Amino acid sequence: MTFQSLLVGYPVWFWALLTLPLLLNFFAIAHAYYRQFPSIQEKMVWLCVVVFVPVLGGVAYFIVGRKRGKKFV
Repeated sequence: MTFQSLLVGYPVWFWALLTLPLLLNFFAIAHAYYRQFPSIQEKMVWLCVVVFVPVLGGVAYFIVGRKRGKKFV
């Protein structure tokens, strides 16, 4: 089985469904990294949650943690 036949065997929506959680996590990591939180420990906790609990951590960050981080001035 070649890589080409693996890609052709699945519909586009399947690949989109697989890449959506990855993009969500990458965006959550970048967003948390470039924001200022009330404490450095909170920032590290959010980064660890997003990295070590991939799908649920990214969703939790966008529901709860995204509003806690402020832009650097």
